[in-house]
Amino acid sequence: MKHILTINNIDRVTHNVLRFKLSKPEGLSFVSGQAADIAINKPGFEDQVRAFTFTCLPEDDFLEFTIKIYPQHNGVTNKLSTLKEGDELLLLGVFGDISYHGEGVFIAGGAGVTPFISIFKALEKSGNLGESVLLFGNKKAEDIIDREYFSGLLKDRFINVLSDEKSTDFKSGFIDQQVLQEVIDSAKDLKYFYLCGPDGMMKAVEESLKAIGIEKEFIIRENF
Repeated sequence: MKHILTINNIDRVTHNVLRFKLSKPEGLSFVSGQAADIAINKPGFEDQVRAFTFTCLPEDDFLEFTIKIYPQHNGVTNKLSTLKEGDELLLLGVFGDISYHGEGVFIAGGAGVTPFISIFKALEKSGNLGESVLLFGNKKAEDIIDREYFSGLLKDRFINVLSDEKSTDFKSGFIDQQVLQEVIDSAKDLKYFYLCGPDGMMKAVEESLKAIGIEKEFIIRENF
């Protein structure tokens, strides 16, 4: 499967995150939480495939990806930052291990929040948001993706943890066992734990959840 996607719009979400709105090929389907293999349709980049998560809804008539840019790497994301409306991307496949199973604690690190954007949009649209919580770890407040959206949607169930900045508005440190226990204690009826972020962060959080007593079958995490 290979689809050519035309960039219709590019918005800046944070100082280093861009949101791409693209054409949607007929017949393409995905589940909220899934990702796609993407390449840039320019010489020298067609074979440099990276995984990015859909942040639109499956029923939308467009595709959307919210992508963190790493200029220092001088690679694919840096090249993405130079693209403009009318440029093209290649979609080479759809995959992903995260999908919605029920109300829960969504735990994200940095750009790992992207699969949860589509899931929360779907829950909002269907009226099935329930009491789900988003626990979001970042370095600084300026790094928080879709802060206004999640604040408005979740209110005090949007919990931010900053590792490199102290703030009276947010928790400081990391998403460790103590933070997880506090969230679980205040949301005892939430069954599932959704996890996406850097590998080291996911491993540490998963170990903490198991230490607390959460069974593996209730931990849904990304593996790509």
